[in-house]
Amino acid sequence: MSTEPPETTEDTEPGTPGATPEGGTPEAGNGDTAARSSAAEEGDGGAGAQSSEGQEGDGDSPAEASPSESSPSESSPAEPSAAQLSEAEAEIAAQKVERERIERRKAEKAGPVESGAKLSGKAADLLAAVRAVESGAKPVANVFSEPEPARRPTPEPVRRPQPVAAEAPAGPAAETVESVRLVLTEGGAPEALAPQVAAVLGEGADDQLRADPWQLLRVGGVRPEQADGFARALLGAECGPDDERRGRAVTVWLLEQAALAGHTALEMPKLTAALAQRGVPDADTAVHSTLAEGEALVFQDALDEPGAPAARRDEEAEEDEERPVRVLVGLERYALAEESLADGLARLINSVPKQDGSAEEWQEAASAAGSSADLIRAVAAHGLVLHTGGEASLTEPAALLHAAHALGLRAWAATHGPVGRGRFSALLSGSGRPDGPTQAESAPGVATVAGLLAGAEGPGRDAEGAFDLDLLVVLDAPQLDVETAALLTESLPDGARLVLAGDPAVLWSAGPGRVFADLLAARACPQIASRRPDPGPLGELVSGIGIGELNQVEAPGKEVVIVPVRDAGEAVHRTVQLVADSVPRAIGVPTEQTQVITPGHGGAAGTRALNAALKERLNPGPGRFGGFDAGDRIAYSPAPGRTVPGQVVKADAEGLHLTCAGESLVVPKERVEQSVRHGWALTAHQAAGTRWPAVVVVLPGDAAQALSRPWVYTAFSRADRHLSVVHGVEQALPRAVAEIPAKPRTTRLQALLAPQLATAD
Repeated sequence: MSTEPPETTEDTEPGTPGATPEGGTPEAGNGDTAARSSAAEEGDGGAGAQSSEGQEGDGDSPAEASPSESSPSESSPAEPSAAQLSEAEAEIAAQKVERERIERRKAEKAGPVESGAKLSGKAADLLAAVRAVESGAKPVANVFSEPEPARRPTPEPVRRPQPVAAEAPAGPAAETVESVRLVLTEGGAPEALAPQVAAVLGEGADDQLRADPWQLLRVGGVRPEQADGFARALLGAECGPDDERRGRAVTVWLLEQAALAGHTALEMPKLTAALAQRGVPDADTAVHSTLAEGEALVFQDALDEPGAPAARRDEEAEEDEERPVRVLVGLERYALAEESLADGLARLINSVPKQDGSAEEWQEAASAAGSSADLIRAVAAHGLVLHTGGEASLTEPAALLHAAHALGLRAWAATHGPVGRGRFSALLSGSGRPDGPTQAESAPGVATVAGLLAGAEGPGRDAEGAFDLDLLVVLDAPQLDVETAALLTESLPDGARLVLAGDPAVLWSAGPGRVFADLLAARACPQIASRRPDPGPLGELVSGIGIGELNQVEAPGKEVVIVPVRDAGEAVHRTVQLVADSVPRAIGVPTEQTQVITPGHGGAAGTRALNAALKERLNPGPGRFGGFDAGDRIAYSPAPGRTVPGQVVKADAEGLHLTCAGESLVVPKERVEQSVRHGWALTAHQAAGTRWPAVVVVLPGDAAQALSRPWVYTAFSRADRHLSVVHGVEQALPRAVAEIPAKPRTTRLQALLAPQLATAD
């Protein structure tokens, strides 16, 4: 590892290897308090994974998940063009069908359910049960009953999402928008919010706003204090902090903010505390009112006390034996998705995989696969298998796919984004197995997860709506949120095999949930850990970070270089110098193959400032189309939580023409502002699932609070050949690696999955 001197000469190359990294003096107070919340800038965090303004991260409370302090007009997304069908819209249509399926499944359920599932019964009984748990009394039996878990001998039939022709969503009627505009004007809210409000509230939106002004909180980017001002203007003396309508609206808003921070539900005490912080005088009543109106759901999950013996499951166990529980409140959308995911995973775990190929053929394939043998043997006998490892370990899923393909299985892989798809396709075609495929053989297919679900890529679906495949290997599995994972598992046919593969040390998904981490913790299926470490100084550095150690590594080829800086201004200057001059000249990596990664969007050295400086140096221009010029590097976010690097080709009346991962697409002009941003600099969440030959990680002094071990691991591991670290956080970097793990997320997957798994005899 080498250290570059802090001088700011224009002709400085990465320094000599072997020196101990030293940080510059941090500069505090560089937060960007005018940060604008847009889908393009929040693609790293699932439309809001920033724990503070201008910085990304996972929040562990609703307060930490709050979006930036922007006015509603600044946060309003534009409506998609009806004439332009995007990949995101196709995916949304598929998700809509799946949610309708889940709704039907929910309607079919009646009576008490197993522990950890959604409670049912009359609202009065439910509220009484919640109060009983909170007070320490025994829960109501008919609400909190916990039947014995039973083995599921055969897979239950599932109603899978049917393939549909995605249609661009129609915008709200013009008269509805106009009537909403009049109400907004009367209440002092920006008129620009009218299309969003009309789309969210639907027909009669103006009457709904007059009856309950806090419905404005349902629009993304609107904050409680802004909705309060709107309500005061409309209601006058009738408006007060103890208004039941305000309590319900703020409760739902807090649950939505928690989802943006990765939680699928919130514990009752945390929710009531957050409500109190938002000026709700009677938090318990607000929650109970929200539950009674069906705007949120309440759950209870049994907990095992640390050190306590396992709960007895024989007939002699006393029915009234109390077990600790936690009471959770969540939005129906994520609750049903997590239930659906648990059902789908249990079906895979408990079912017998399709027997294509004899046991001898599978064993022969494993024997010839080297380090992939354990993975192939596990997949031969199980419907769900987890595979962990870094970039070098991808050869093992590749070998598995080739082996399954040779045995006659319809095998496909799915990646987080198109760049990963291209990299893995190249691996499959060349080195997926020792000798590679012959010219006469066809390689297994590779698609993106979004393309697979939308039907734009992959094998398609059969007559029952299931994927037409026998084996699906999902790479970048830590990036799966609960909704996406539920759609994938419910779309698999009976007898299919699912392999979730990824590096457990990287940042979790941008959307709610921690699917891969929950499954690893549940130990409900075989887990195969790769023994193939990433090679070279970069691999050694990243491996140490994964276990909490920031080691000094020998880098004779300047694979790792430390560039100390004193302040954020110098950090921007040195970053531009590295990308434009030093790395291409000293390392041999072209500018267009060097990616800058920084902790957040705001601040003096965030993505906005860095992209502005890099554009001025690398592709200056007037920004003829929404601030963009031909040749600009961009980050395109077709949906929250997904970012695709690309380049601007041109702009015309149709919109902004881009090329992303070798594919051409057009972004309508009304969607450019919310879905496209400059992409010379990204956040680590946006960079997840992608790698570049060279990476420059920028750590200005005001970024110290945003650092954690998963963030550092993800940012540093995006580099294939060279890593430069523009270092201005002093000891905050080693401290983050050693002491700051991932922020916890509240999820229910383990509790939902446990009762459905086959018990050991």
